[in-house]
Parts: sequence; C-alpha cells; structure tokens
Amino acid sequence: MAFVYRFWDPVEVEEEASSAQKHRRNEVHPMVICDKDVSVRTGNILSRVSQTRDVINISKMHLELKAVRIIHTFSTLDKTISSLERQLAAARAAKADTEEGSPVVTKSGTKDLNESRRVFFVMGIITALRNRKRRNSIRETWMPQGEELKRLEKEKGIIIRFVIGHSSTPGGALDRAINVEEGQHKDFLHLVCSHFQSGPDLEIQNLRRIECFVWQNHIEGYHELSKKTQVYFSAVVAKWDADFYLKVDDDVHVNLGVVSSTLARHRHEPHVYIGCMKSGPVVAQKGIKYREPEYWKFGEGNKYFRHATGQIYAISKDLATYIFVNRHILHRYANEDVSLGSWFIGLDVEHIDDRSLCCGTTPADCEWKAKSGNHCGASFDWSCSGICKSSVRMKEVHQRCGEGDQAIWDTSF
Repeated sequence: MAFVYRFWDPVEVEEEASSAQKHRRNEVHPMVICDKDVSVRTGNILSRVSQTRDVINISKMHLELKAVRIIHTFSTLDKTISSLERQLAAARAAKADTEEGSPVVTKSGTKDLNESRRVFFVMGIITALRNRKRRNSIRETWMPQGEELKRLEKEKGIIIRFVIGHSSTPGGALDRAINVEEGQHKDFLHLVCSHFQSGPDLEIQNLRRIECFVWQNHIEGYHELSKKTQVYFSAVVAKWDADFYLKVDDDVHVNLGVVSSTLARHRHEPHVYIGCMKSGPVVAQKGIKYREPEYWKFGEGNKYFRHATGQIYAISKDLATYIFVNRHILHRYANEDVSLGSWFIGLDVEHIDDRSLCCGTTPADCEWKAKSGNHCGASFDWSCSGICKSSVRMKEVHQRCGEGDQAIWDTSF
C-alpha cells in the first residue's frame, strides 16, 4: 500500500490566489476592449444575436398561432363528427320505425320536413282541442300573426306554432273545428297522420313515412301530456334544424325579445336545459290533480329531483335529438315536466335556473319589473299553474307586463 503526500509550493499557492482575485475583479469590472475593430465586431455579433432572438420569438408566436388553429380545427371536427353521429342515430331510428309498421303521411304534407336552413328556435305552444279562446288571447297579444309570423321566421329565425293532436274520434266535430281554425291562421303543428298515398317520388315517400312515425298520431288528453311532450320534441327536431326547442303552455304570457336574448347567451352551449328549476314533495294521494302513481320510485324523503317547471322551458338541439333517438325507451311519469327532467338525469346537461321565466302577474312582480326596464321572459300565476282565466286576462297582463310589440324586432342576437 502506497501513500502519497503532496505539499504545495508557496509560490504556486500565491499564483492561484492571485489568479482567483483577478477573476473576481473581472466579474465586478469587466474588461474593456479598446481595439476599435474588435469593438465593432463585437457589436455586430451582439446585433446578430438580438436579431436571432427576435426571429426565434416570432417563430414561437407563429407556432403558438398554428397550435391554436389546430386545436380549433380539431374542436370543429369533433363537433362535426358528433353531429353526424347524431344524424346517423336519428336516421337509423327512423328507418327502424318504417320497418315496424305500415307507411303513413302527415296531414299537412312534408314540404317543411328537414329544412336545410338553420333557425334560432322553435316554440311549441301546447294547446288542447277546446282551447280556442286561449289561442286567440295569445294571437291578440304576444304572438305575431299572418305576414308578421312569416317575417319572424325569415328575419329572426323564430318559429312559433300551436301544437295539437286529434280527438279520440278522428274526423269528429273538434277535429273539423281545428281544420277551420288552421285555414284561418296557419299556425298549427299537427301531431296527426293519415293513410299514405303512393307516388312517383320514392324520396318523398320515405320522408313521409319517417315524419308520420315520429308524429305517432297523437290523441289529445290531459293524462297524455307526457307523451305529447315527447312526441312534440321528436317531431320538431326532425322537422326543423334549430339551436333551441321550447315548450310553452297556452295560458302563459311571453315576451319574445327577452326570451330570445336569454337563449342567445347560451347559443354555443350544446347541452343546456333552461327554465325555472324546482323540486318538492311527490303527490301520492289518490284523487289529487298532480298525483304520481310511481311515487315509491323517488325513495326516502319522497321528493322530486330538480327540474324545470312545465309552464315554459327550453332545451338545446342535442337534447331534443336525444329524445327523438331514444323515444321508444324513455320512461314517462304522470307529469310532463318531471318526465322531461328525468330523461336528463344521467346526461352531462347544464341546468340553467332562470327566474325571469316564472314571474307572477301581480303589480308587484311582472308589472313592477317592466316599469323598471327589467321585463320578464314569461309570466303566470303559480296558483293556477298559468294565468288565471287567461282567455280573459291575457290582454290585461300584456298591457301591464309586455315589452312592446317592437321589442323583438329591435333585439339583436
């Protein structure tokens, strides 16, 4: 084993210490180059380095912009693919329908089926065969008529229709009265089919088959509201390509301008469910108007899940398409608003609780808000689940709480 001992020479130690001190001095006081040529060359080098850094920064910016564009492109493609998947699912569902029964055709024809022009929203006013006075009260107040209704569709992309099926005795007095009313106003969406007549155009024949199986020849009745709501959304999503689909009762006052502005704020959100969200005890007692026979399904506490009250609500296109595609397996509860809410429970849906859609008709509510310039989207009386005696009071509510007939035309969205 060898041991090596090293002894530093004092001169060497002094030289190293002197070298370290010089190095530190140079850090504090950098060496100044006096040679002019060297200084110029150094300046040129620094200039080129600065230019190179600028080029690198610009290149980084370009790369970042390209990345943003690529992300946007993928997002657009993803939406397109999702849309195509939904259309394919809808087409398959419709095809399955045509294979299950005999071909039929809608009463009002098919010229509007699957219109290519995108519209803003479709508003279906759910009405009953005997409710002509209610319909007239709406026509005389907040719903445009005749050429104004067509203008609303063309300029604003807003479609409004009274939604009706047929009586339990097709072709009877009530159905004939609806036909006369339709001839006068042309503002109905009929959930009615008649026997199909063959023709030379196979494509039109297939469209008629699809349309009529969606309509399902709906028979009117109070206890059929859940089914009617389901058929309505299936029908309108097949008939019109819209951002939103609304359901409104025929005893509710609506300010179209406010509703349009509300929907416009959520136009780019694909899965929205908008209304006055509520909950509460499930009615189990027999003989009560809103009794739910399947009350036991709601478990301990016996309360409804959160859902939009049925007087007015809106859903986006994706949700309406979901109802259309899955209509054969969606469960219907006794109350239509509960049924709709239940269909979205397991979905990635954004619930929008908008209290402007459930104002009261008292002077302290919708009238006071109107005077302050904060008009309500919809007004009704909770005690009557609509405007009490609406066929008589709709005009009075419109005068006190209405936004003005010009508001919808002045609203941009």
